[in-house]
Amino acid sequence: MTRQHRPNIAASVRQRLLDQARSKRIDFNLLLTRYGLERFLYRLGCSEYRERFILKGAMLFPLWGVVSYRSTRDVDLLGYGESELAALVEVFRRISRTEVADDGVIFDPASVQAEDIRDQMEYAGTRIKLNADLAGARIHLQVDIGFGDVVTPAAATADYPTVLDQPAPHIRVYPRETVVAEKFQAMVHLGIANSRMKDFHDLWVLGSQFDFDGATLTAALVRTFERRNTPLPNTVPLALTPEFFLDDRKIRQWKAFLNRAGLEIKPELSEVAAFIAGFVMPLIDSGSHRGAPDGAWWQAGGPWQAGLAPTRHALI
Repeated sequence: MTRQHRPNIAASVRQRLLDQARSKRIDFNLLLTRYGLERFLYRLGCSEYRERFILKGAMLFPLWGVVSYRSTRDVDLLGYGESELAALVEVFRRISRTEVADDGVIFDPASVQAEDIRDQMEYAGTRIKLNADLAGARIHLQVDIGFGDVVTPAAATADYPTVLDQPAPHIRVYPRETVVAEKFQAMVHLGIANSRMKDFHDLWVLGSQFDFDGATLTAALVRTFERRNTPLPNTVPLALTPEFFLDDRKIRQWKAFLNRAGLEIKPELSEVAAFIAGFVMPLIDSGSHRGAPDGAWWQAGGPWQAGLAPTRHALI
């Protein structure tokens, strides 16, 4: 373990998490994992490796103020530098040893393990597993790291929201534009084989709740497709057509995802696909030089409009 913590602090933190789980009627183990991931990100932000990793994935949504969102039990990062397993194990052991103000969590550097992963997208990555302890409660953490992707616009640095009143992780984070670009590229690439229902949900949430500048999002789409060696589609991709969203198997996968994620709002897959097509395809046309409005901007919920966004719709 990294170092000894005062038992009263760890016990107090554990009790506060338990109280919060009860009051909000959420799973305590899920909240415990969220706290463990958060405190690991805090150590990352305090370490010499803070510039080497950028937060991506589902943990971005609480940062962006999305209150009701699918839960996650792991963290996704874009990594730079050495990607060999042994080197990453040593990096994560050092991060877990980072000295910080006592937050009750004791990370176990000896527990750090790394393995190669290859998801449905066929892109290589690394999965890190490590353990932590909070007043006798064991926390199993997982960090998935990808390499080689391009981030447009440049990653920003942000303070990640905390579960309790602890110092906030100060880390590099993905822009929403690259999240949109990567998820849409996955839809185009996978076609009917796509079982990543979270991507459909996430694009629907992003387009519904946030404003976008057309030029910036177009640049992210073009650069992401180029980096991933995927041609921009000439027509609406299969994943956004009736062949996909009316397929019985896809409907079952969608409903299973919604139930598993415990989401309150459960739109139909066909509704989500139509929304995504209206959100992304006008810019794909632009990126392919087939014509799209200059100076286009997207107010949360759409549709795209020409001209500069009014001040009250300032993009964030």
